[in-house]
Amino acid sequence: MPSGNTRIRVLIVDDSALVRRILTELLSSDRSIEVVGAASDAYMAREKIKELHPDVLTLDVEMPKMDGVTFLRNLMRLRPMPVVMVSSLTDHGAEITLDALALGAVDYLPKPKIDLAATLGDYRQELIAKVKMAARARVRPLSESSSAVPLLVPKLSADAVLAKAPPRQFRTTDRIIAIGASTGGTEAIKDVLMGLPPDTPGILITQHIPKAFSTPFAKRMNACCRMTVYEAEDGQQVLPGHVYIAPGDQHLLLVRDGARYICRLDDGPAVNRHKPSVDVLFRSVAQQAGRNAIGAILTGMGRDGAEGLKEMRDGGSPTIAQDEATSVVWGMPGAAVEVGAACQILPLSAISARLRALAVAMDITRQASSA
Repeated sequence: MPSGNTRIRVLIVDDSALVRRILTELLSSDRSIEVVGAASDAYMAREKIKELHPDVLTLDVEMPKMDGVTFLRNLMRLRPMPVVMVSSLTDHGAEITLDALALGAVDYLPKPKIDLAATLGDYRQELIAKVKMAARARVRPLSESSSAVPLLVPKLSADAVLAKAPPRQFRTTDRIIAIGASTGGTEAIKDVLMGLPPDTPGILITQHIPKAFSTPFAKRMNACCRMTVYEAEDGQQVLPGHVYIAPGDQHLLLVRDGARYICRLDDGPAVNRHKPSVDVLFRSVAQQAGRNAIGAILTGMGRDGAEGLKEMRDGGSPTIAQDEATSVVWGMPGAAVEVGAACQILPLSAISARLRALAVAMDITRQASSA
């Protein structure tokens, strides 16, 4: 990680000369970034890393000679460093990029739309922000066993989708868990879900992720945990033992329908420059479930979810923020701690157990009050 006024040294790895040139020009437009070199394949990148000692790598997913994921696996095992993947937003590209995130890549962004010059201004802002964030991220070595709205979008609050209101009080035995995450969140969410039993209360998740990634991500989570995981659908009933992940292009809200909780998808504007937004999910859970809900905010860049988690806590929900030491980026959980939204600050490894304990304690309290 660069210190003081030192510029962030970036190495660009991409098999397209045009993409290398565009990324170089966009990154070089920021005075705090220096593009120290470029490479067209993994073997050239390996030599340039030894020679130039970059702080951050941008890495193409699909390259000749050695693909980006294979190169990343070797890199994170032998010389771990912050990597931002550059991926095509296709089903195949999404699967490969999720593999890269599992191996330790900090973040990803789509290939620049070379034929749409008018969009490059927005793309430049996103690229620069992700490289700067990557330079500050915590990167861990790979052991042998081992989403994106342009930043020029107006920053709206959750009011743009759901008006603030006091929690509704229901007599119900249903419990809800709401989880929000961003940068580093795909792996953090996996760790949390893998630690939960199949009788866990229904879980709603908002992860900042593009639409092309949310379906493969939900399928990947379903394959690795004991709960049943879906990409959420509008009107879908929230059931114990099931997980509902927000689609990458719609807000996910919790709604009460008689005696049931259901998922509601909303195509409203981006909130905190994100769609889906964690603040929108948390606000809806605060209003509809109140003290029957548990909230957790995991690793991520920015402040989305901090105010919504505070509303959950104010409504009687126990709330958790991931700690700084185990977060890839302590932006969202750090902001939640700053505004007093977190009842507890825990390392990632302890969050599953705490969610289980809170759910059990809520059931015991309910049974005692009804006796």
